[in-house]
Amino acid sequence: MKKTYAYNHKPIDFDFEQTIDRFLVEEIPLFNSSDRGSNLILKIRKSNMSTFKLISVIAKATKLEYKDIGYAGLKDKSATTIQYISIPRRYEREVITNLTTEKIKILEKRYSKTPIKIGQLKGNRFAIILHKVSADANRRIREVSEIMQSRGIPNYYGYQRFGEDSKSYLQGKEIAHSGKKLKGAREKLLVSAYQSHLFNSWLSSRMRISKTIEANSIDRASEILSYPRELIEVLAKQKHLFKLFIGDDMKPYPYGKSHPLQDFGISQKAFLERRESPTGILPGAKTDRSMSDARYLEVKFDDDELYCMKGSRRYAWVWPENLAFSYNEKQQKLRVQFYLPKGSYATTFLEEIAKKSLNN
Repeated sequence: MKKTYAYNHKPIDFDFEQTIDRFLVEEIPLFNSSDRGSNLILKIRKSNMSTFKLISVIAKATKLEYKDIGYAGLKDKSATTIQYISIPRRYEREVITNLTTEKIKILEKRYSKTPIKIGQLKGNRFAIILHKVSADANRRIREVSEIMQSRGIPNYYGYQRFGEDSKSYLQGKEIAHSGKKLKGAREKLLVSAYQSHLFNSWLSSRMRISKTIEANSIDRASEILSYPRELIEVLAKQKHLFKLFIGDDMKPYPYGKSHPLQDFGISQKAFLERRESPTGILPGAKTDRSMSDARYLEVKFDDDELYCMKGSRRYAWVWPENLAFSYNEKQQKLRVQFYLPKGSYATTFLEEIAKKSLNN
């Protein structure tokens, strides 16, 4: 699908490749371990290895079942990543002795009363090296990145979610509509890709609405969108680029319990101050739906036949943090560092700068 980007700068050229020496990511834990308890927490650096492969290697080294190995989130194979893994403490000797591959290095070990569970992650710190960055592109990337840090970005799923041909969601849709119980991790990933595609499509649609209102007069926007003039007037008064609608599912940022938007003034202020962000639907069983006008905009991207997996909601808008840059003009290389909350994609940040897909 074609994304609707948030900002209006001209596309910026650079060379991006996701490799172990140009793409680095480090998990930021949700909380620090107490350093006592029956679970061993390993801080591991790995390269050219997926999280699933890492778990397989640890299982082989310790003779543990996969279910006994805890992790907070999945990390790409084509990168150097630092993430946290938990195993029962009694297997410490086996993992230290037998984990000998050069692709894995244990950086730290601690102990905890509880194992790591999926989602127990605050966010990720990225360091990405871009090539073929001219001096002008270096300046423009910094300027746009600072704006994105200040104002935020749409929280699209990255291209990695959709397979090499970007069409894995079609298989996921077929599986979801088959009525059969899901078999194994692969089918779950495919259905998850379909959920992600629906979310991205919804978010792009909402961005088009918002940008239409920003770029046109009240009357022209009303004509383009076929919305009542009175509604456009209300939406146009909102200071944020992403326009909120009555019934939007608003959630405290960066975590908390969501609630429907009922008062524009309160929600707009919280959104501008980064205390709340609207959420979009990931269809599935037991999914919370938005209400009123927001539900009308959401229903096209819902799928009430998708009940083989649990649904959820995802932040529509997030704020990058901790920007840092290092530029080598002679080599035309730019190192970009930033932090994103869990579930957000570094490639989405870069695509907003480049104004194109980076899935080469």
